[in-house]
Amino acid sequence: MMKFDRFLFGERLRQLRTEKGIGQDKLAKTLGLSNASISYWETGKQLPSIEAVFKLALYFNVSADYLLGIKDY
Repeated sequence: MMKFDRFLFGERLRQLRTEKGIGQDKLAKTLGLSNASISYWETGKQLPSIEAVFKLALYFNVSADYLLGIKDY
């Protein structure tokens, strides 16, 4: 069985954010989240809620499976 990798989630989030050319502050404000949350998720210090994963997937137009490391596309 596959194990969840919180660091992979953070890497993918950071990559999507930088590809879109936005800072943590803009992403946080746009999605109604805190800067600290974005930072903690990107560094693997905390895990996002299901609602946050949903918002991120919609915003970046990717699947939650991609963000969570279940799929590579």
